[in-house]
Order: sequence, then structure tokens, then C-alpha cells
Amino acid sequence: MMILIFISLFVLLGDCEEYKGKHIGKLNSYHHQVSGDVYAVDKYTILITGFNYDGNGADTFFWAGASNRPGPQGFIVPDEHGKTNVLGRYFNKDFTLTLPEKKKLTDIKWFAVYDLSSQNAFGDVYMDENFEPPATQVIAALSKKSHGVSSGNLQILDAKTLIIPDLTYNGAGKDTYFWAGVGPQPSTKGSKVPDEYGYLEPLRLYSKQTIKIELPGDLTIFDIDWFSIYDVQEKENFGSVLIPDNPNVPPSLVKIIPQKKALPNCIQLHKDLQASWEIFGPQITIQLAGRVEEDEYIAFGQSGSNSKLQMLGSDVTIAYVDGYRGFAEDYNITANSPCVKVLGQYKGVCKDGRVGGTEDNQLHTSERQDGINTITYRRILKSSDPGDKEFSPDGVTHLVWAIGKLDSNKEPAFHDLYPRGSATVEWGKSMHNCFSFTTSNRDLDKPWDRAKIIDKALRIYTATLGPAGSRRGYQGITGMPSGGLAWYINGLLIPEIWMKRGTTYAIRVFGGNNPHSAELYNPFIITDEPHGGLERRSEEVHRHIRALAGVQYTLRGQSRPTTVGPLCLARHNGVDRRLDDDYPTFRDFNKTLVVTCEPGEPAILEVTPNSTWPDIVYYNSYTHMNTGWKIHIVDTFNAQYGCACHLKYFPMIIILSLLLHLLINC
Repeated sequence: MMILIFISLFVLLGDCEEYKGKHIGKLNSYHHQVSGDVYAVDKYTILITGFNYDGNGADTFFWAGASNRPGPQGFIVPDEHGKTNVLGRYFNKDFTLTLPEKKKLTDIKWFAVYDLSSQNAFGDVYMDENFEPPATQVIAALSKKSHGVSSGNLQILDAKTLIIPDLTYNGAGKDTYFWAGVGPQPSTKGSKVPDEYGYLEPLRLYSKQTIKIELPGDLTIFDIDWFSIYDVQEKENFGSVLIPDNPNVPPSLVKIIPQKKALPNCIQLHKDLQASWEIFGPQITIQLAGRVEEDEYIAFGQSGSNSKLQMLGSDVTIAYVDGYRGFAEDYNITANSPCVKVLGQYKGVCKDGRVGGTEDNQLHTSERQDGINTITYRRILKSSDPGDKEFSPDGVTHLVWAIGKLDSNKEPAFHDLYPRGSATVEWGKSMHNCFSFTTSNRDLDKPWDRAKIIDKALRIYTATLGPAGSRRGYQGITGMPSGGLAWYINGLLIPEIWMKRGTTYAIRVFGGNNPHSAELYNPFIITDEPHGGLERRSEEVHRHIRALAGVQYTLRGQSRPTTVGPLCLARHNGVDRRLDDDYPTFRDFNKTLVVTCEPGEPAILEVTPNSTWPDIVYYNSYTHMNTGWKIHIVDTFNAQYGCACHLKYFPMIIILSLLLHLLINC
């Protein structure tokens, strides 16, 4: 009986080991203390773990060949650095080696640590005769149960990654997720799998889309029997596929960062974000942990509504790490914009102190490790600040959260990751659904083409507003965070413009003329620095900025905007703006927008660049930072500047909207 128990434990422990690929074997040790395990990662690559070699061979290399045994008929396998130098000393090292010149593991019969001068193998391992290296495995398609679910044959890319080709789902499920588990068929005894963007919220509509899914935390393809699109509320499987036993696939390249369980309760808000908490007496301790870049923030707090997700009126903490110092700052959201002055009062995403409140967060600890920010802070459950919401131990609380870039003032710019539906907690009840973080190289989407307007005959420009386009748009083009909106000049997203000194140009401005609006009041300005947003800048910063157009100064040296026109705004037409980066070009993205224009004549800003203007200046908004881009000031237009790059790219929908606008006001 005891023997059976020990065998069972041995099997369980074996199953819990990290999957490294297909085990080829242990190195046979002959000389110089050579040892280690050899795995096949894919058809070109091997992984050696726990490798030892004393480094005393005279002319020793990693060596492979197709003869019956190791000998001079072979070839050098470059070391872990891609070099073919004589091997040095190794002690318990793990590393990968890639066969040279596209040679495959199926082309060799053995791998060795071999000394050319003595023609001796210090250690070797042999390939099985019918050896098959790990490779992508193609399995069945999702079964077509209901809600229009269908797909092509799924591919198991590696131990943690699935590719679902041509996925279709009508999005009509009540509480539907990617779902994985064990057992003969999908059931409630499964767990959520984040979607292709890392979200853990109910699935959206899919129409013939090919997506890549990464299994969360420590979960691998060897831990599940099925993968499904599953409605948890209705306990219904809309479509699923069975996972074959022990598929021969490559190991995953992602690094798993074990979760640090410092507080008893935890909610996983996104693949890259989790919040933990504990209530003790009149205080709550909250820990935010997120996989973010060094210049990104985490926003977390309670919704402005007691019954749904609502950013307006919400009470949030903006948490980030700046160098060795952490911050957990108390913010209040009164408008969907960065914090700006509206008729003398601050509105937008503002620190509590700016809107008459108090800073109630007390920072406890902070650290940044393995690309993960972990920030712990405390606050009292019921604050006297009217802008703060109570952390009630009783009842359901709707949460808000986001991840985005910090601007040059170390304040939150528009968020890149944020929920479409609300997550809920009951602060007084136990909860723990968090999993380990995984780190891998993020796919960097190529920015959209940088638009240019170069036309020596052009004298009139039209400036309207529209969405900034996420990482491929404003951020990718300029390398700066966006406030959410950007200038569209002649229908192009923040184009670079060429102007000639001594020539007068007219800019027709449709940026919004309602000073009561924190988001949609955008006077047009030109300065010698790239950020704009003079309304938000300190007096010290103002002293170093030269305003060239659109700004006048009072006798006291205070700036005032001069060019304020009615609003002409492009908006998303029922499309989730979190998917902006899916569009390969700005033209494709722009086709999804709908333009509306308020009545009224545009404001006209006339500019005549002169010899005092720098060679590069910037157009922006007076109230919001990072809405525009460059103007090149030249003395003459060279021959290559003769092309017109403006009207032929001007979207027809904007042309029609502006024509209608003019007709209404004639």
C-alpha cells in the first residue's frame, strides 16, 4: 500500500514539473564532469538544463552529426550566445542551442560535447530512431452548438498558446467567456481564460477573426481536457473542442511570475492587473499589482454609480512607481478628460486636493520587480471628504480600473486598457480568483503611416477633432501619451505640415467653443514645444514656452486663447475603441468614424511664419496636452515638396459634413 502511495506521489510530482519540451535524454558522462538533460524545443532548437563541464578540454565544442556515433564527421553547434568559440566552464547552467544553417533535429542521430584535438566525446546523447520534435499541433474546430459559434481547426502553438482561426460568435450570451477545464465535457467546473487582449469580461462579437489565446497563470495545455465558449449564468456550452492527451508541442516562452499573496482577498481584473484587500477596524488596506511599463499608471477605485460601471463621479487611486518611489494618489473624476480649469474650477480626472477634497490614501509599500508594479496603501472606510466613496463591508460595489501612460506632469493621460463592463466585489466577503502573472515580449504594433501635408500652393487648413487612435495612432506616431482626442488637419490624424516663411496661412478651427466643457473646449495654438495644454502648465513652465499663434497675454502676463470655433468631432460609431489598434491603417480606422459638426462659423487663425520662428514648431490645444504635432517652417519649397498631399486623402465624410455645415449657416 505504501509503495502505491509513493508511486502516486511520484507521478503527481512529475506532472507538476515545468514542461521544458520533449525529453531527448540525459547526457552520457565520459570525461570532464559532463552532465545535463537535453530537451527538444522545436525542430531546430534544443534546451540543456543543469549542464556541467569543467572547461578543461583543449579544443571542445558542442557537436552533432548523422553518423552512428560521435566522431570527426559532424558539425559545430553554436553555443548559447551564437558563438563557435572553444567551450569554457559550465556549472548547473540552463540554455538553448539552435542548430546552424537551418539543420533540423531529424537530420542528426546524436548530440555531444566533443573535443576535436583528441577526437573524444566527453558526453553525448542519442536521438530515438522515430524521434519527432515538438511542433504546432492542429486539432479539431470548435463544435457548433449555438449562438453562431464556429471556427477553423484550432492550433496548439505551444504549451500555453492556442490559435483560433476564423472565430465567429454572435456576442448574445449573457455571461459568456473563453472557458477551460478538466473532465469529459465543458461544465461549470472550469475557469476563465483571458481573451486575446487579456480581458476577463464577457465576450464580444466575433466575425471570422483569427485570434491568439494565452492560458492564464500556471495553466498549460497539459492541465486541461477541453476548451470552450461557455455561458456561466446559463450553464451552457456554445461550442468546444477536446484537447488531446500530452500533445507534442513546444514549451511556452512566457515567464511565469508567482503571485505574492500578501492580503487575503484578491480579484483578477485583467491578465495584467489584480487588486487585493483586507479590512481591519476602520481601515482598508489595498494592494495593486500590475504588469505595466515604467511610464504607466494603474487606476483603481469605486464606480460613480451604485448599480453599474460609471467613470463620472468615481473615486479612484492613481498608482505608479517613479524610480525608487511609489505613489498612490487620491483622485476624483468629474469629466472624461485630463484635469483642466473650466471657468476657474478644475474638472476632469483631478487630484482630490484640486477639487476641494483631501488626500486620504496612506502609502504603505511599493516596488517594481520583473516588470510588475506592486503598490500597497491604506485609507479609512468612511471619509469626511464629500468626493470620496465609502468602502462599505456590506453589499455589492462596482469597480472601475484602467492602465495608461503618465503625461509629462506625472498625471494620467488617456487609458489604453479599461473595462467595458464592471467587475463587482463585496468588501466584507472572502474572495480570491487571482493567478500568476506571465511576462513575454509584447507585440509592438507598427504605427500608422505618418501623414504629411506638403503643398506650396496650399494656404487654408481645416482643423477638427477626433479620437487619437491608441498605440498605433497618436502614441505610435509621436512617442507621447494622448489625452484621448487629437487634431485632424484636412481629415488627417496629426499630420506634419510644411509652411513657408513670409507666407500667410489661414487655419479654420472647429475645436469646440463651450468653455463649460472640460473635454470639448479646444482653442487652437502654435508653440515652440510639443505638448501644448498651456492651461495645465505651471508658471515656471510657461516662462520657457514661446507661444507663436492663438495666444495673447494680459498685462499681468497671463495667457488667453484667441482662436475658439464650433465643434466638429469624429466619434466611434458603436465600435469598441479598445480595438483601435486592430486597424492596419489610419484610412481603415477612419472609415469607422462618424463626424458631427455644431452650427456656427469656424474661428480663423491667420499665421505668417517669419525669420524668428524655429524650423520646427507645434500645433496643439490650449486646454489639453498632446493633441497635435509638427509644423516644418522652411525658407523655400524644394522640388520634392511640389506634390499635394492633402485633399485627395481628405475623408469624404468630413468634406460632406463641412459642406452641410456651411450650407446651414449661409
